[in-house]
Amino acid sequence: MANFKSWITSSVGKKQIVGLTGFGIALFALMHMAGNLIMFISPKLYNIYGHQTTHMPLFPLLELLLLVAFLTHIGFTLWLVRDNKRARPVGNVSTGKWPKSASFAVRTIALSGLLLLVFLVLHVITFKYGTYYSISYDGVEVRDLYRLLVEKFQSPTYVAWYSLCLVILGLHLSHGIASICQSLGITGVRNPTLRKVSWALAILIAGGFFIQPFWIMCQGGGL
Repeated sequence: MANFKSWITSSVGKKQIVGLTGFGIALFALMHMAGNLIMFISPKLYNIYGHQTTHMPLFPLLELLLLVAFLTHIGFTLWLVRDNKRARPVGNVSTGKWPKSASFAVRTIALSGLLLLVFLVLHVITFKYGTYYSISYDGVEVRDLYRLLVEKFQSPTYVAWYSLCLVILGLHLSHGIASICQSLGITGVRNPTLRKVSWALAILIAGGFFIQPFWIMCQGGGL
């Protein structure tokens, strides 16, 4: 227990926890984005996919684990930010300045994480607890998520907010993925190949999510 406490309160331990939870969240984001693309096959398949996913026996446990991962990731990230500020020279603490070499994504990593948390809460409220439309396929009633999706993404205001959050997500992931590899000892964060891979994955995930509202806005919901 003493060793665990020493590890979890150490700088290395905190970074590894942030890295492990970040990896899980990034994997979830990638899988969620891929699942959303099913809508381009057919609205029926998209609704069936949503129904089968939310009715899996382990789904409540997966939701709980994801919530714990999010809260742990944010909590330990803020802990590290506080520690880093305390460790800087007095002059830097008073001005709140980051090193000149730090990228915009690094400078705003804590703020972007909190904004993404707000987005996630609102997103869950909108799509998990939002208007319930139903539709039947072969005698089985399922939730018509596609109809709700079209309804929301035909609103320019909602699409603008959604798109802004995707830009923030992309910036967060562009630094976060590289930091995960550094925290877990896979490679250095300044590795140029790693930076390119991080940006590629960030663009893939954020861009994959953006395709939905862009297509619906252009096509009026039709496929």
